Parts: sequence; C-alpha cells; structure tokens
Amino acid sequence: MRRTRNAKIVATLGPASSDPAVIRQLFLAGVDVFRLNFSHGSHADHRERFQTLRALELETGRPIGILADLQGPKLRVGTFADGPVTLVQEQAFRLDLDPLPGTAERVCLPHPEIFLALVPGAELLLDDGKLRLVVERCGADFAQTRVAVGGKLSDRKGVNVPGVVLPITALTGKDRRDLALALDLGADWIALSFVQRPEDVTEARALIGDRAAIVVKLEKPPAVERLDEIVALADAVMVARGDLGVELPAERVPAIQKRIVRACRKLGKPVIVATQMLESMIDSPVPTRAEASDVATAIYDGADAVMLSAESASGRHPVLAVRMMNRIIEEVEADPACRQLIDASHSALRPGGDVAEAVCCAMRRAVTLLQAAAIVCYTSSGHTSLRAARERPESPILSLTPRLATARRLVLVWGVHSVHTDDVADVDQMTDRACEVARRDHFAKAGQFIVAVAGTPFGSPGTTNLLRIATT
Repeated sequence: MRRTRNAKIVATLGPASSDPAVIRQLFLAGVDVFRLNFSHGSHADHRERFQTLRALELETGRPIGILADLQGPKLRVGTFADGPVTLVQEQAFRLDLDPLPGTAERVCLPHPEIFLALVPGAELLLDDGKLRLVVERCGADFAQTRVAVGGKLSDRKGVNVPGVVLPITALTGKDRRDLALALDLGADWIALSFVQRPEDVTEARALIGDRAAIVVKLEKPPAVERLDEIVALADAVMVARGDLGVELPAERVPAIQKRIVRACRKLGKPVIVATQMLESMIDSPVPTRAEASDVATAIYDGADAVMLSAESASGRHPVLAVRMMNRIIEEVEADPACRQLIDASHSALRPGGDVAEAVCCAMRRAVTLLQAAAIVCYTSSGHTSLRAARERPESPILSLTPRLATARRLVLVWGVHSVHTDDVADVDQMTDRACEVARRDHFAKAGQFIVAVAGTPFGSPGTTNLLRIATT
C-alpha cells in the first residue's frame, strides 16, 4: 500500500461516495485522509462512514486519517414570501430581525451580532458574493442598505461581512454537538471553520484537548491579518479558498495562498490547499488544464496536501477525480524543477534553535550526501516525524510509532509513510526495526543506507535528540 508521492490527497465523502465499495476504490486510487463534512449529512451518515473507514483500515493494514470538518457560524438571510426576488442596482433594501417572510424591499437577517458590528459604509455580500449591498444606516436591529450589485436572491442564501470582525464564536451549538460525536468516534483531525482570531483556536483547544488535532481553515480576512499567531496555535492549516475568495478580490487569493503555505512551512505545520481544485470534474471525466495547473502549483509550493470537495462528495466521477489528482502530483514531483523549488523555499535555520532542529538539519544533509534510501523516524507524539517533514528531505520518511492515533494523524504530512508498530526498548532494537520495515515495505534494499531519527528516552514526547545511520 505504499504511495509513490510525497504530497497527500484529502477527499470529502458524501452522497456520491458513501458506499463501502466506492470508499475502498477512493482509497486504492490514492486518498490518504477522508473528510467528513458536518455541514451536510446526519450523525447516522457520519457514523456509518466512519465505521466503513475503520474497517477498511483494518483490512488494508494501512493507517487512514479521518478529518471531521465543522460547519462553523454560517450566516444566512431568512425566507421570502413569494419565492426569489430580484434586487436592482441602486435600490434600497432593508435587513432586520423581523421573522416575517421577506419581500423585494426587506428580509430577515436573524443574526443580531452582525448589526452590532456594522457601520455606515460597510459592505454585505450575499450568495457567495454574487450580490453586494452597502450599508447607509444601521442600528442594533436593522441595516438600511443600497444595492451596489444586484441579482436574484432566494431563501437562506449566505451572508459575508468582509473587513469586519464579528463578535461571534467559531463554534456554534450545532458545532459543539458535532464535535462531541466526532471525538466519540475517534476523529484524527477537527477542522474549524470561519476562524477570525487566535482566541477561536484557543477556545476549541480547551474543548478538544489532545483527543484530536486541529486544522484551522483560513477563509476570513481578519484571520489572514493575524496569520502567524493562528498558525502557531494550530496543528495544521487549510487554505479554504472558497469563502476567502468571496470576501477578498479573486486576484488577491493566489498571493495569500502562497503566503499561508510559506508560514506553515516555516513552522513545520501541515498545510492543505482546498476548494475548486478539480471543480469541472463534478460533471466532466477530465479537468480543465487550468485546474491541473492549480493542483500543480500547490505541489510546487510544497503543500502537504490537496483536497477534493464536491468532486468526490457529490460529483459524477469521484474515483476518476482522485486518480487524476494522484497523477498530477506524481508528474509534478518527478519534475526536477519541483525539487529545486522546494529546496529554494526551505527556511534557513538560525543559531539558537533547539536540539530537534539541529538533528533534523543534520538528517537532511546526511540523506543528500549518502543518497539514503529512506529516513526512519521513531516517534510517540509525532513530533519527530513532523520535524523531519519540515525539512522536505529527498528520501521518503518512514514514520514508526507505537500509538495508532499518532500513526493516523501523520498520514496527512508531506513525505510520511505512517506505520503502526510495536514499542522498542533501546536504540539497537529501534535500528533493527527500522531496517526491517524499510525492507518489508520496499523502501530500501539490502546494503542501502537508511537514516534513523528518534528521541530518547523512548516514549517521551518532543525529545528528538538522536541521529543514527544504518545499512539495511
């Protein structure tokens, strides 16, 4: 079950990919982490998919990562009395808390926290930015606006408030119920939607503890403004370009994507590039050339993973989409320019770093000099493998851990082949185990070098302090 690429694939499960046979095909086609989108589906749906994935993991003997994506505070308008209305440019339109069905002149916006944050001149974006309103007057329970960009507006369409930090938590009541289920099931990663500030991550961490790792979805401009603080608190980051592209001009999103990837690479945090990567494959069996280039760009930049959303959840060709993404990644990683770009983007270490940085820096150099067949990280918490992956070494990383939860989480990380194995007692036993697994999983042949990295004493998290070179 060895993958022949470094970057990973995250795929969303949904109506088109709920059957166990389809899920198995997706895994065999290349999916490393499966996303359960709690914006859709019932708890029973997610429980069934979760059980299917764990059965597949047992069958294949390869750890499978599961990411539970919480909906977050999705803001929506109310309903309309007589169906969709058409808003005309320059007309007046009122938003208020009145629950009565709307008309062409007004509609309910059942979110008082929005009115508290609005000021004259602020903009409101409706239906993924297709309609744009400008606030002229506002109060604690209303906003009188002028239509800047008109169009059709129907029931329950989304509302975005760009440039405004709203006084709301990133975890709604629904999110807390969904989170409880995800943690009870044993999800490996929890994705937080619509994070605005570092405090949103801190709040989630207090609820989650160490039961799962946290993926922060960056899709709000205020979060991008505090990027370094948020990345430091997160376990991983998702560049959620859908809502980010609604609240920011489309031309700014590529540069922000690269900025986020660089920030994550610098701190050694896994980063996922997501949304509309192979969008046309929802209906078409092949992507556009622009979509193929979009996936390739994320790989050239050194992203840990790329993600499929509707392509695998509700599209007509979920397995073909995964196969296509797998082929694009393999093709890009075979390009010598990819290695050159990744090496050029490597963050230089400065004096004053810790022991783990020194060990992994030496590891990267040793791998290059010896042309080692593989790097073997023996880890309990996953810290050693994460530090090794931050270096983006030329050889694959075999991550050995006695903790199944750690093995599952590390599936997301660039270059890591995650293996759940027995515990070891000393360095010699670790070296023997490393050589055994490297040969068994066809990473190394007899007589080749491997570079082993670990922390002693074994079982103590965050103690990466050992580098050993062995011959298989």
